[in-house]
Amino acid sequence: MSVTPARINLRVYQGSTFRETFRWESQTKGYIAVSNVSKTAPCVITTTTNHSIPPGWRFRVTDVIGMSQINQASEDDYYIASEVTSNTITINNINSINFSNYSSGGTVSYNLPIPLENFSAVFQIRENISSTTVIKQLTSQLNGGIVINNTNKLITVTISAQDTTNFDFTNAVYGLELTGLDGEIIPLLSGNISLIREVVR
Repeated sequence: MSVTPARINLRVYQGSTFRETFRWESQTKGYIAVSNVSKTAPCVITTTTNHSIPPGWRFRVTDVIGMSQINQASEDDYYIASEVTSNTITINNINSINFSNYSSGGTVSYNLPIPLENFSAVFQIRENISSTTVIKQLTSQLNGGIVINNTNKLITVTISAQDTTNFDFTNAVYGLELTGLDGEIIPLLSGNISLIREVVR
């Protein structure tokens, strides 16, 4: 599996627990027809068949007739699924009470989640890309700093407040790699990581 790592810059607040959750999307699109959009707060979209969108996943809505306010024109616009059932998606930050009535049509589109059950993960922080010294390493197998949740398709990285208190860098780099059962290494994320110094101590 060929994957180009996404570049995301992170911040660590010294003396505070660092926790970030990541999601791994495939390049394959899923398309589900819409059967209804509620006039409620929050807004609830009902699909004609079951979907595979987990909570927190991003998705787009297009081609709804009647309630045109819910449609997204830009390819860069996404909603976030705050709650899901097998055939509904709740958008917590959308109040559709005053939208037009839903008439018909509509499509929900999203990048299909990658199944995570057969992967382990390693997260490392180094001073710079060529440094041989690891400032902090977390794994999903040994120290519990990474939790892989295949049900909701989440990879959660946690660094304790005790560890961030001892950090002494200003700017560093990090990488997050996944390893499959066949031994293939997937470089999922990389970027810069900045330390925000603690004020109350």
